[in-house]
Amino acid sequence: MAGQLHTAAEAAGILKVRESWLKTKAAARLIPCTFIGKHLRFSDDDIAEIMKAGARQPVTVREPGSGRRSA
Repeated sequence: MAGQLHTAAEAAGILKVRESWLKTKAAARLIPCTFIGKHLRFSDDDIAEIMKAGARQPVTVREPGSGRRSA
C-alpha cells in the first residue's frame, strides 16, 4: 500500500461520489479499502483501483449500410 491514506470524505471528493455511497460499498466489501481499527481509510492505490473498476471502453458502432448481406 503506497502513498497517503484518505478519509471517506476525502476519497469521495477525489472520486466525485457521495461519501455515503463510498461507505456503503466499503462496508459491503465491494470496493478496496482499509480499516484501521474502526476507522475507514482509502489508499491512493484503493482509489486508483475503484476508478479502474468503473472504467468502460467505448463501444464501436457500425454505420447502417456498411455491412453486406449475402443473397
